[in-house]
Amino acid sequence: MIRVALFIPCFVDQLAPTIGQAAVRVLERAGCTVEFPEAQTCCGQPAFSTGHWREARALAERFVRVFAAAEAVVCPSGSCAATARRAFALLDDGDAAWRRDAAALAPRVFEFSEFLVRRLRLTDVGAFFPHRVAYHDACHLLRELGVRDEPRQLLREVRGLELVEMEEPEECCGFGGAFAVALPAISAALGRRKAANVERAQAEFVTTGDPSCLLHIGGVLARQRARARAIHLAEILAAERRPGAAPARP
Repeated sequence: MIRVALFIPCFVDQLAPTIGQAAVRVLERAGCTVEFPEAQTCCGQPAFSTGHWREARALAERFVRVFAAAEAVVCPSGSCAATARRAFALLDDGDAAWRRDAAALAPRVFEFSEFLVRRLRLTDVGAFFPHRVAYHDACHLLRELGVRDEPRQLLREVRGLELVEMEEPEECCGFGGAFAVALPAISAALGRRKAANVERAQAEFVTTGDPSCLLHIGGVLARQRARARAIHLAEILAAERRPGAAPARP
């Protein structure tokens, strides 16, 4: 049995707590013992990506301290997982002790789908979600962590689910963190393009492993009164067939 320390991203904590709850249900169903270290805070990605490295380093140090003893750290966000695994090393500032501590933790940090498939060797988690679903390749998840097939492997094993490939699945949705604030017109245009691809695929839902992407894509779809909805991969995998129960977030 693997003891998992769950890291909850800011977006999930503040805007979509059901994602974290779903991740816990799936991990426990997979046989893991899930712990939630309450001392955790932001991983530091917003500060890091906007050039505030001193502030990012302080948050990174807290992250490493909180999760230092964890057997595995699992995060339902590709961008946060990528920050902890790859970006922390860039904050060394010539500090050998920091390099050692950050490097020791990095191999034990996993994005949610990556952990299930690569670490647990599991693709069928007993999920039931009878809908047509398109998958969006989030930038950090794909380009920083190299996670592409794992979410699709999990989705193909979900009972009742029809996985469809939309056009340009690997193109940015336009959120990009601070990018959306600095260049809102470009961000909105990319969001509309992604939403159009979801609609052309005739998907009922679009999913990915990054909550920030889902916030952006889901917002565009909602404003356009589109048929499709945005849903996190963990929420799909947490859904089960229950007599008389409605599918998760229909």
